[in-house]
Amino acid sequence: MFQNHPKGLIAAALSNMGERFGYYIMNAVLVLFLCSKFGLSNSTSTAIYSAFYCGIYILSLAGGIIADRTQNYKKTIQSGLLVMACGYIILSIPILATTGNINWLLPLTCFALLLIAFGNGLFKGNLQAIVGQMYDNHEAEAAKISSEALQKAKNQRDAGFQIFYMFINVGGLIAPFVAPALRQWWLGVNGLDYNADLPALCHKFIVEGSAIAQDAIVKTTELFAQMGVTLPADIETAQGVCQNYLNVFNTGVHYSFIASVAAMLISLTIFVLSKKRFPTPSKKAAAEAVSYTAEEKKAIAKELKQRLYALFAVLVIAIFFWWSFHQNGTSMSLFARDFVNTTSIAPEVWQAVNPFFVCVLTFPIMWLFATRWGRKFSTPRKIAIGMGIAAIAYLFMTIFSKGAGYPSANEFTALDATTAASMKSAPWVLIVYYFFMTVAELFISPLGLSFVSKVAPKNLLGLCQGLWLGATAVGNGLLWIGPLMYSEWPIWICWSVFMGVCLLSMIVMLGMVKWLERVTQ
Repeated sequence: MFQNHPKGLIAAALSNMGERFGYYIMNAVLVLFLCSKFGLSNSTSTAIYSAFYCGIYILSLAGGIIADRTQNYKKTIQSGLLVMACGYIILSIPILATTGNINWLLPLTCFALLLIAFGNGLFKGNLQAIVGQMYDNHEAEAAKISSEALQKAKNQRDAGFQIFYMFINVGGLIAPFVAPALRQWWLGVNGLDYNADLPALCHKFIVEGSAIAQDAIVKTTELFAQMGVTLPADIETAQGVCQNYLNVFNTGVHYSFIASVAAMLISLTIFVLSKKRFPTPSKKAAAEAVSYTAEEKKAIAKELKQRLYALFAVLVIAIFFWWSFHQNGTSMSLFARDFVNTTSIAPEVWQAVNPFFVCVLTFPIMWLFATRWGRKFSTPRKIAIGMGIAAIAYLFMTIFSKGAGYPSANEFTALDATTAASMKSAPWVLIVYYFFMTVAELFISPLGLSFVSKVAPKNLLGLCQGLWLGATAVGNGLLWIGPLMYSEWPIWICWSVFMGVCLLSMIVMLGMVKWLERVTQ
């Protein structure tokens, strides 16, 4: 499976695992953490999440420009890991949020998120660009042997990016377990237990005080009683119990950010030890600059113009895919918290299902692509199929939610604890959804990276990988729309909107396939 691939491929993937670990920690906990830490509404916390994930990808464009201009990809990547680590260090400090300090603590938290996003921008696209350069060099060496060897090397590029994508998701597989485990451990140390509904009710108690509605008091008392804690009748004393629960609850999550710092340092160590095996873009660019005549450069410029048109066409499709896919950290995280029985498994843990399926399904899908049947499908055609599979994931969620009679999230969370518990779904729903979305991801994300590396001008590899991530940023910038629909509409309507967007994107992509195939030949 790894035979005849560049030797630096696995080292590059392992260098990326720390970033993926931190990414999936944030993917699993950020929205729920902002709600439980500061008492923010779903819409506000998901707006911050959307801005953060938009920043991660839009700053990859800046990171690509920096690396391309300095021609020092490796130093840019190392700087990115260090900046990310600084952001996680700030987040790991367990400061209790109160009405007296929220005016500076929330901005400090957002500043830490900005550091993580900027560090990610310096790191993410440039490491992917280096992987693309590995395959450019690999193909150049094969071309010296024979045309058959060159074609074989070109066919390995898609598989190489899938291998890279699988390995970096190992970090993502581990990460979602860390925050719930540390939080549960810290709650247990303090004689408490986890309940997904309690943080919002505790904040309600603290903010509203004696004005709190009686049904909220009853629900909060009932949930504390389930863990053996008696909520005092006196409101001020009850507020102290609620404040203590929030402090313990969130401190455990803060500890998970320490694990992210450790993951960044491990990735940095692997990268520094392996960087001599990675290609040096400046040397490669200089060699190519002297190899073309003026006529050849003019012909190449015309071809590259067509390639860039093709790149931007695929980027538009990528926007809608990532808007739909990254609901896993917003609408789907809220769905896991609100509509799924989480008595035995915390909602954050379900973020591990996606990287688990990535690790399990990558090699079967690679094998499928390697068969005679699979080789009939070009990279653009595979991306179109991926959009269709994403539509199937949301079709399933639409049918299930409609059949279960689920109202909007706002209406559901207002129900009494007993009624809501009786309506909650079993976890298998999330497993089915993530299975289809992961298959779609494997058809789109690694192959999209491969497509970019094929069409990008060699002196703009970092920039073009940044453009791919910039398209992801635009999709992430729209993430806040999903939770708005989720909160206000019957949720089957919310899922049907995403299904329709994925279907339309598939149809448009299929209409462009022949043109894209010609451009990338």
